[in-house]
Amino acid sequence: MTTQTTLLTYDDYINGPEIKQRYDIVDGKMIFMAPAPTLRHQRILRLLVRILDTFVTEQDLGEIYFAPADVVIQRSPLRTRQPDLLFVSNERSEILGDVVEGGPDLVVEILSPSNSRQDIADKLADYANVGVRECWLVSPEAQTVEVLALTEGVWRRTSLHGQGDPIHSNIFDDLEAGVSQLFV
Repeated sequence: MTTQTTLLTYDDYINGPEIKQRYDIVDGKMIFMAPAPTLRHQRILRLLVRILDTFVTEQDLGEIYFAPADVVIQRSPLRTRQPDLLFVSNERSEILGDVVEGGPDLVVEILSPSNSRQDIADKLADYANVGVRECWLVSPEAQTVEVLALTEGVWRRTSLHGQGDPIHSNIFDDLEAGVSQLFV
């Protein structure tokens, strides 16, 4: 017996019902994420949103969004990602609509034990394809923030910050935040 799988199109995606569970769409197939982030994951995200949203708002730099918020990587076959947090500068605000249609300036992924190296590599490749400028990989286990910058289509680690270190961002020059603020 064969089973036919219908791939999602961009129109299906935009006009379909709201789905409450977090997912990415890879080549038209919906890939559901772990049922719910842990409370530790949520605490780190909440603290990060508070820090970055305050900074971005005070400086009038753009908008901060957090999961679930879809970033469309490509329309056909449909491919989307839902980073834990994203920042879109005022200069790139045209990519904002019901979903993000292009590369945010910054995406943040809070790593979990279920993330394989391949999962992260696939996400980074997708983010590079839409021109994300910077990616932070936050490791709750190691209590680190790894900052990657997209340079000529390749991700390069610009810094790795641990407990007691300030977070240096290539897109937020004046940001005064420390890794310790995320792991309380």
